[in-house]
Amino acid sequence: MSRITAFFLTLVLTACATGDPDSWPFVATPVTEFNEPWAMTFLPDGRLLVSEKAGRLLVVTQSGEKSAPIAGLPDVDYGGQGGLGDIVLHPQFADNGIVYISYAEAGEGDIRGAAVARAKLSLHADGGRLSDLEVVWRQNPKVTGRGHYGHRIAFSAEGYLFISSGERQKFDPAQDMQGNLGKIIRLHEDGSVPVDNPFADRDGVTAQIWSLGHRNPLGLAFDLQGRLWNHEMGPKHGDELNLVVKGQNYGYPIVSNGDHYDGTEIPDHDTRPEFAPPKAYWVPAISPAGFMIYTGDLFADWRGSGFIGGLSSKAIVRIEFDGDEAVEAERFEMGARIREIEQGPGSAIWVLEDGSEGRLLKLTPKN
Repeated sequence: MSRITAFFLTLVLTACATGDPDSWPFVATPVTEFNEPWAMTFLPDGRLLVSEKAGRLLVVTQSGEKSAPIAGLPDVDYGGQGGLGDIVLHPQFADNGIVYISYAEAGEGDIRGAAVARAKLSLHADGGRLSDLEVVWRQNPKVTGRGHYGHRIAFSAEGYLFISSGERQKFDPAQDMQGNLGKIIRLHEDGSVPVDNPFADRDGVTAQIWSLGHRNPLGLAFDLQGRLWNHEMGPKHGDELNLVVKGQNYGYPIVSNGDHYDGTEIPDHDTRPEFAPPKAYWVPAISPAGFMIYTGDLFADWRGSGFIGGLSSKAIVRIEFDGDEAVEAERFEMGARIREIEQGPGSAIWVLEDGSEGRLLKLTPKN
């Protein structure tokens, strides 16, 4: 598909988007507000853990009551796109109480990078504490700037730890096999490298790499068949949804369906068939953030659909999958930048808006 065709297709989809709450198939109920929320996950008792970018992790009830900040977090390098990021539970959290967090950390001088740590979470009446914190992964190398950390986390059904690593606005590292920037990473839960990783026979961080050629991957999720999908921001347009396959190269910055911000053209994916093309892409951009693949029954017609939060598009984008293929099916214009989207207890959909007064919304069927 040419960029012109993609552009007009996106215009048609946008024109069909539902921006009037009366036309939504759901009710969006505001629950509470946060200061720059970034991620959320649900505890077994139904409460949420919500991260705020400046370095706070909160326990929140479904009615919006917030705890005092969780103690024991590492030092967070806050600024630009950096700060406290993702929060996920260990697959056996109910037994071991372990959580994983991602965050930006400072290095020597004016360099920084993302890190992922795990720790034991102990909860009490008004908050809790992280203990035995251990860093299991770091971006390598650390570089200047405060952009494109990526640092989304997802566990596979087999218990492997997947991490998205942005190319830190440095372009070429996405193709550099001596570093782990611009890559999807696959590890054991303790940060060690699985022997069947595609580059496991190479030294150092190269062994961590599952796929390469990514830009700023801010969404990572497994579908009902166990396939891994990621979305990432393109440069100027060309946001992507990719089926992430072991050892594949997704082409950035050599190819993209967007262009550089200074107007310099980047060759389209179809000019270089050796690189894996996106399954869907957006021109103009939607600026994808959180990503969830719905497994519940409350919205029965949406089971198996993907949901992407849109920042610049201020929308929730619903994706339909057909085997290895994907297409935008609906777009709900929310009137605010959408940072995160998750499935909660009872199969309701929960949404975090971006920004200093980012609301937590609960979506339930209208009828």
